[in-house]
This record gives sequence, structure tokens and C-alpha cells, in this order.
Amino acid sequence: MKAGKPDAALRVGFVASDTPEAQAAAARLTEIYGACDPDEADIVVALGGDGLMLQTLHRFMGRETPIYGMNRGSIGFLMNEFSEVGLVERLSAAQRSVVHPLLMIAHDIHGEEFRAWAINEVFLSRQTYQAAKIRVYVDGEVRLKELIADGIMVATPAGSTAYNLSANGPILPLNAPLLALTPISAFRPRHWRGALLPDHARLRFEVLEAAKRPVNAVADHTEVLSVAFVDIALDRSVGLVMLHDSGHSLDERILRAQFGY
Repeated sequence: MKAGKPDAALRVGFVASDTPEAQAAAARLTEIYGACDPDEADIVVALGGDGLMLQTLHRFMGRETPIYGMNRGSIGFLMNEFSEVGLVERLSAAQRSVVHPLLMIAHDIHGEEFRAWAINEVFLSRQTYQAAKIRVYVDGEVRLKELIADGIMVATPAGSTAYNLSANGPILPLNAPLLALTPISAFRPRHWRGALLPDHARLRFEVLEAAKRPVNAVADHTEVLSVAFVDIALDRSVGLVMLHDSGHSLDERILRAQFGY
């Protein structure tokens, strides 16, 4: 392999958000390293922020194509630092993190069924000024007869530092066999702060008074309006591969987040 040129056997594809910064980075990296169609690539390099990373993971869901993100956005928790130098070497040395998404099966008040996958979280939220009333089942057993709140979510370890954290949910190590069940602005039970569940748990959220107190369900970027009940479980048949530079793996970032940096 010549310096500054990619290994001919490694097919690299680039995807970028529509910001000028990300588009310029994609053009420059393609000029330096060349590129192939992302759908035919061995590794896909995503240039943008965490939103683009999630979109790219969803796009390649089921293919097990490794995704290596470089931050050309704002937060970039899931991304590596951007650099034009040594990309092929970084890809070759990168550490793999494999995560499984949540499968949401939602039924609306009209009896329609919708399926969507979530890498970060599935959450229910009220549509109107009235608080939602939700019954929570875990493995077919009622665990919370009536939650009165703005909503509720279940988050994966990979998503525990996102919306879950902002709702005062716990940060989970990436390899922890757990899911975080977190209320959103709970009113009753007043002192309930959520639960940690084994990642093989199967959940159902049943919306009480669904016509009077309409609730939406969201799996990452997919929203279903006016749901009656929602079933959620980890889908182990799907593995999503993220690549991170040595010393900056996703589990290391999650660990650092627990100490406030």
C-alpha cells in the first residue's frame, strides 16, 4: 500500500450530512482516498453528527457493514475525531462495537400495526396538554398499573447517554445486559424513577384512555401517532457494527460520561 493511498482490497464509501462542512469533508476525502458506492463498500465512513450516524446505521441495518463516523456535526458522541490524515490506517486499527436494536411493534387506536427499529430508544409521549396514562407490562406481567406522566422510554446501553440521560435515566455500560426503563416527567407514582431490566425482557406499554389522552410512540426517527399499545424487545437477529479509534471506543466514552466528561 502506498502512503496516502488506500489498500486496493478495502472498498470505502462515504456518506455525509447536507451541511457545507460535511460535504466539503466528503469531497476532500474522496479526492485523497477514492471512494466506491456506499452500498458496495466494505466500510462506510459517515461524516456529520450523531443524527447522521443513526441514519447510516438504520440505512445499513441487516447488512453488518461496519460504520466509522467522523465528527462534522455538533455533539458527535458516537463519532471519531475528524482528520484527513491516515484514514486507512485508522480504519484498519479501529475497535468494533456491536449493538442490537430494539424492535418496536406499535398498534394504533384504529387497529393498524407498525414496526420500527431503534438503536437508542423507544419512547411514548403525550400529544396534548393532558398527561398520558400508561400501564407497563414486563414479560406479560403488570409491573405498573398506571403511570401518569408526559411519557415513558426504554433505552439501550448505546442510547442511555442520549434522551434517557436527559430524562434522568441511568447510564449503562455498553456491554451491560440491561435496558433502562425511564419515565418522562412522572406525576404518579410520584417517587418512581424507573427500573433496570435484563435485556431479554419483553415490554408492553398500554395506553389508558387512548382516545381522550392520545399518545405517540417513537423508535429513533420513526413516529407512530395515537397508539393503543406498544410491544418492545431487543432484536438479537440484527447486529450493528460501529468502528472507533483505539482508546476512544464507545464503551470507553460511555464510561467517561458516568464521570461527567
